Amino acid sequence: MWADTDTDIDFLNYSEVAELIAEMIGNPDLLPMSLGVFGSWGVGKSSTLRLVANELEKAKDKYLVIHFDAWLYQDFDDARAALMSVIADELVKAAPAPLTSKAMSLFGRINKLRALGLLVEGGALAAGVPTFGLITRGLEGVRDLWGGTADKEDLEAIKKAGADVKDQASGLLNDVSEKGPPEEIAAFRKDFSEVLDGLGKTLVVFIDNLDRCLPENAIQTLEAVRLFLFMPKTAFVIGADEDMIRHAVARHFKEPGEKQVTDYLDKLIQIPVRVPRVGVEEVRAYLSLLLFQSACADPKLRETVRAFLIDRLRRSWTQDEPFKIDDVLKSVGKEGDDTLRRSLEMGDRMAPLLAHSERVLGNPRIVKRLLNVVRMRAAIARKRSMPLDEAIIAKLALFERCVDSSATEALHNAINAAPGGKLQILQPIEDGEPIEDHKALLPEKWHPHLAFVSDWARLEPKLAGLDLKPAVYLARETIPVRIASAAVSPHVTQAVETLLKTPTMSSQAAIAAVLTLKGGHEVVGMDALVAEMRKNSDWSKVRADVRGAVLLARASPDASKIAIRFFNDLPSCPPWLRSMLSSEDWYKG
Repeated sequence: MWADTDTDIDFLNYSEVAELIAEMIGNPDLLPMSLGVFGSWGVGKSSTLRLVANELEKAKDKYLVIHFDAWLYQDFDDARAALMSVIADELVKAAPAPLTSKAMSLFGRINKLRALGLLVEGGALAAGVPTFGLITRGLEGVRDLWGGTADKEDLEAIKKAGADVKDQASGLLNDVSEKGPPEEIAAFRKDFSEVLDGLGKTLVVFIDNLDRCLPENAIQTLEAVRLFLFMPKTAFVIGADEDMIRHAVARHFKEPGEKQVTDYLDKLIQIPVRVPRVGVEEVRAYLSLLLFQSACADPKLRETVRAFLIDRLRRSWTQDEPFKIDDVLKSVGKEGDDTLRRSLEMGDRMAPLLAHSERVLGNPRIVKRLLNVVRMRAAIARKRSMPLDEAIIAKLALFERCVDSSATEALHNAINAAPGGKLQILQPIEDGEPIEDHKALLPEKWHPHLAFVSDWARLEPKLAGLDLKPAVYLARETIPVRIASAAVSPHVTQAVETLLKTPTMSSQAAIAAVLTLKGGHEVVGMDALVAEMRKNSDWSKVRADVRGAVLLARASPDASKIAIRFFNDLPSCPPWLRSMLSSEDWYKG
């Protein structure tokens, strides 16, 4: 099995991108810099950030590297203050003796600024005062805060000013714009620059998981980069799904035009770098590395294979032929290991379909999850003495991953209905005959996937002469159960039908439907909801069935696990869904 986490070991030749980013950070003519590492869910943004950090570690005397996981601070009262606090804390740790006092003062000021935000900004925003709006009664106290000399009387003045903001806002706005924010921002930037100059290093801040935050938090974090921390000898490297950030901008600024969204992003993120699209050769190398890693515990041999394959990927543009499995085995003297050869050959056969399938598109995280499913089923098969080769399990799991649930159900039903569990309808296709000539014999649910089924059927091992019923039994045990409405009690069916049409998250009818599922029916209801959601592949807009699933997940930890599996397995999570899920505690868990 393989851990579903980001890594600083390069399996996909992302090191080239990481080296390029590190070179740009190392060029003083390009500083200050904000650089975005863009890509969809699971493609390797976090791993790329770690690879860049590793490159910078080679010259650690030149850089002060700070990692900021935006999602960890999702519930922080002010995302700007959270980012500034993390950076200031690291500056305090890194500052030499002559700068310690200055750095500590900076950290204290940020904490005071956070306190000010809690006392004043909420009321000020309600009255229409801009971010960091300050009010006349507390202005002198605020200046004392920035000067580091505030006392109890100053804080009381600020607090009182915040309490009076709604009544007196109309007379305060002119004074705020003339006396407040510019002086305070300049003071912060001045002190911050002095600490950086004294350190003699380039400050590099990696901001990850920004696309998992609510729009308000995402924008506040970006604004902190622009307004407070964008100074000489600084570089900010931001890993995010660009579509999600665009969604956050659109939500925050009340649906501006596409040009305004693009202009805003261009100003905040100067250099966009997109994680490279994974092709067939990259998927072949990735599968080979994962499978070899599982079969061989020797770290030296693992690294030899990794270095060999990454080198071949880097030189692939100069070669007429792709690498061969024999080359991989020869690189570590494993030519005679037939078990390892069969495993690598299985991955080699799967690679083209995983690279081209619209439901996978070479996504490394999906590929890894598919292999984990194969290994889990193979382990169960061995324990139960099932006559199933891992290659058979892998081929059926590949079908499940690359088609929709109804096509998978049709496959399982066809196997169960076939004499001896032998799917003879595959025989002519496996033998190379055109699939269109046999379309009438195939399940109707396969018809939208004929191109895939044709390529899939020709993969080794051939399945037509094998009893596949054990594989179907195994698959049904290890994937979410899909229950036909006929097998569900009437009150569950009624509740599910209501949840599928949930108009808003506060719908009383939907909330009542969730309550009727209490007492052990939550899991059955969620299974039925997921089965219905799988039938609709349109994720371009907010969906009523998703609202219903979220409401049910809130009410039941067991039901939430099923929802998490479903949402995590989506090939691409749309911005509106990611925004919705980011605020859900059950999904974070």
